[in-house]
Amino acid sequence: MSDFVYRTDLPLPGRRQGKVRDLYELPPDPAGRSRLLIIATDRLSAYDVVMPTPFPGKGRLLTAISMKWFRWIESRPALGLKHHVLSTDPADVPVTPGQQTSLVGRIMIGRHTKVVPIECVARGYIAGSGWKEYQKTGMVCGIPLSKGLRQCDRLHEPIFTPATKAEVGHDENITFEQACGIVGERLMSRLRKWTLDLYAAAHDYAYRRGIIIADTKFEFGHVLDGGGRPTDEVLLIDEALTPDSSRFWPLDRYEPGRDQESFDKQYVRNHLETLVSAGRWDKTPPGPEIPQDIVKNTIAKYQEAHDRLFA
Repeated sequence: MSDFVYRTDLPLPGRRQGKVRDLYELPPDPAGRSRLLIIATDRLSAYDVVMPTPFPGKGRLLTAISMKWFRWIESRPALGLKHHVLSTDPADVPVTPGQQTSLVGRIMIGRHTKVVPIECVARGYIAGSGWKEYQKTGMVCGIPLSKGLRQCDRLHEPIFTPATKAEVGHDENITFEQACGIVGERLMSRLRKWTLDLYAAAHDYAYRRGIIIADTKFEFGHVLDGGGRPTDEVLLIDEALTPDSSRFWPLDRYEPGRDQESFDKQYVRNHLETLVSAGRWDKTPPGPEIPQDIVKNTIAKYQEAHDRLFA
């Protein structure tokens, strides 16, 4: 088994490469459900730029975290939410045994869906782009917030802040009304409720284990019928509540009014900001090589998040 997988090239149709995932189409399962193979590589993206340095083990850790959250969601039918995953077994992928070995621990075989082109973001604390917007306007995605909030303060209640889903470049925060204009008010109202309910439940679970989930983003998709047409059935897709899609802060070191220590990519971002300040990078491709101590410490943070949440 190789130490890392940076890129895959399997003899399967429909190959697509995202920032950190490689995707392929699979034949329908015996029930006739169209399927998608999602491979979590060891690429890391920051500021929407893929770094050239592999982060060995990252793909397996993210898959493990996502799958444990998906199983956790299954155990809470009150959420009224279903996810896309059918299998994580490499034996279900029609490739050679050697190729299957490289996929161990880093795949999800999911229902093929038409992706809703909206990032569904829940924020329980004021940080990141939300903090920057609040400083300028007193609002986040058109939602007025209390005056006098400090950086990383907990909000009175979580807010739903959608964003456009960009294939290339940066996602853009938009208002709920703008999101409704893109995909319809009925669908967005469902997605807002699911997003906020799931965030609140996951926040409480993680908080009891010493982790603050400051914010997170979810993606949803319409299940396709036998003819490849989208249906009204909507699933939670992609990943769920990982350090790549969320801000995880250690509860015992939380202190509003400053940046927080984190279990997510902020460690890499902080390193990159020093390069930007020194004029050595401008946040555009190609990304800079990442020092090995940053790589190892980042993976250690992801591992600690996994262990705190699910040990």
